[in-house]
Amino acid sequence: MKRSTVKELLGPGEIGRAVYLKGWVRTRRGNNQVAFIAVNDGTVIHSIQVVAVLKAFPEAQMKRVTTGSSIAVRGKLVESLGKGQRVEIQADEIEILGDSDPGQYPLQKKGHSFEFLREIAHLRFRTNTFGAVFRIRHVISFAIHQYFHDRGFFYLHTPVITASDAEGAGAMFRVTTLDLNQIPRKEDGSVDFSADFFGRPTNLTVSGQLEGELGALALSSIYTFGPTFRAENSNTPRHVAEFWMIEPEMAFYDIHDNMDLAEDFLKYLIRYAMEHCRDDLAFLTEMIDKGLMDRLNFVLAHSFERRTYTEAIRILQEADRKFEFPVEWGLDLQAEHERYLVEQHFKKPVILTDYPGEIKAFYMKQNDDGKTVRAMDVLFPMIGEIIGGSQREENLEKLQNRMHTMNIPGDELWWYLETRKFGTVEHSGFGLGFDRLLMFITGMSNIRDVIPFPRTPKSAEF
Repeated sequence: MKRSTVKELLGPGEIGRAVYLKGWVRTRRGNNQVAFIAVNDGTVIHSIQVVAVLKAFPEAQMKRVTTGSSIAVRGKLVESLGKGQRVEIQADEIEILGDSDPGQYPLQKKGHSFEFLREIAHLRFRTNTFGAVFRIRHVISFAIHQYFHDRGFFYLHTPVITASDAEGAGAMFRVTTLDLNQIPRKEDGSVDFSADFFGRPTNLTVSGQLEGELGALALSSIYTFGPTFRAENSNTPRHVAEFWMIEPEMAFYDIHDNMDLAEDFLKYLIRYAMEHCRDDLAFLTEMIDKGLMDRLNFVLAHSFERRTYTEAIRILQEADRKFEFPVEWGLDLQAEHERYLVEQHFKKPVILTDYPGEIKAFYMKQNDDGKTVRAMDVLFPMIGEIIGGSQREENLEKLQNRMHTMNIPGDELWWYLETRKFGTVEHSGFGLGFDRLLMFITGMSNIRDVIPFPRTPKSAEF
């Protein structure tokens, strides 16, 4: 008989049919006559109840049906007489697939802190919370590809190992095959990378944007979706060393087209989650964040407010409240400033544009005022900035001058500059941190809890 999943059995289907189920025991209760076994296989947040009349099974076998054990059940799907469930399985046969010592199994029927569950990340998938989070992670991953595919974008695989630093930040992980006990050196004492695998210094990527632009300037519209890395010694709920980024790049898009795409994309993903993850979102709203669904609906219900950075600074300076961080033209906005604009002033998501060039990356298109660039940041409730992007500078001379001012080595990016020599066009793009988006959609307050195996300073377990 073909195995059925819990999701299938709890859906519409014929009552009274024979079924075959495999899964893990969540709980067991009952009396001397009957055992009620909650079985979950991860396909849905709900478990299905298996009812076993004890006299029909060997006592030694039933003693092995404990929390965490895996079992296979053959029986009949019947209407449930208990509350909170439509159907249950009357067991005819139970097979123990894998034992679980109840004295050692760390997941008991009680609340566990997220800190503790990170220490047993190999088992936390079996909890309701993390089952919900990682099912949603899958659904949103699929939705990202669906969105761009339906709109004619091409999925471009940009390199994970790179010799360029797209952000100019320098916080990169070095990739090398050199023997660290016998590092080859030049006469001046510096490392001789000519002996390394690639013959030059290389790192793990911080962004696929620069390579993404190359693809867009031939294919019109591309997107990347893959891992990126930052070697920042940050132990905050918002930072990890390895995370995933979604980075579309579009030829013939100006900053306004870019904003339209970003707003539509975010609303699509949130709407997709609400349509395809109802049970998981309902659980997370009830158990993790009571305001979760309200915030998701808040984003869908409003057109995003579009203002300039300069307007935002004026609003913040005139605000009837004191901020922890200073508000001055030329300084980057902090999360408290961004959340004030979204949650209290405009009461809707906000897109800010035209930031001072001094606080933005070298590749952003320069405005005619000589001070600002066509950057855009999308601001959300609770988290502040969720998307950063810009119209890219297509003028070769302006780009070269900007790189010189910011000490970006042009000789290492010769291939990037050449796209401005041969048929240059206006183009734009943005980056969306996938894991921070998941924090917003799930209500989880720590980025470590939306990544299966988070990588943080001094932590590379599992």
